[in-house]
Amino acid sequence: MDTAVKYDIEVIKEEARLLVNKGLVNRQQPIYALCKYIHDRDWACFELELEKNEFLLRDRVIDLLGCENWEDD
Repeated sequence: MDTAVKYDIEVIKEEARLLVNKGLVNRQQPIYALCKYIHDRDWACFELELEKNEFLLRDRVIDLLGCENWEDD
């Protein structure tokens, strides 16, 4: 039975945004820093989806976030 979660790029981006908003991950950290928050069995799917969308593990988390809305401006 395969219980690995299937990740698409939008799910990955949302997960990164949530971790940044919680202060668990910094925008300037490499994407690889997200692996601490992804189950080991799911990491391979996560990594493949990043690769498919031309992201490298050494790219910064901010690259996943794209445009952000600032409400305090």
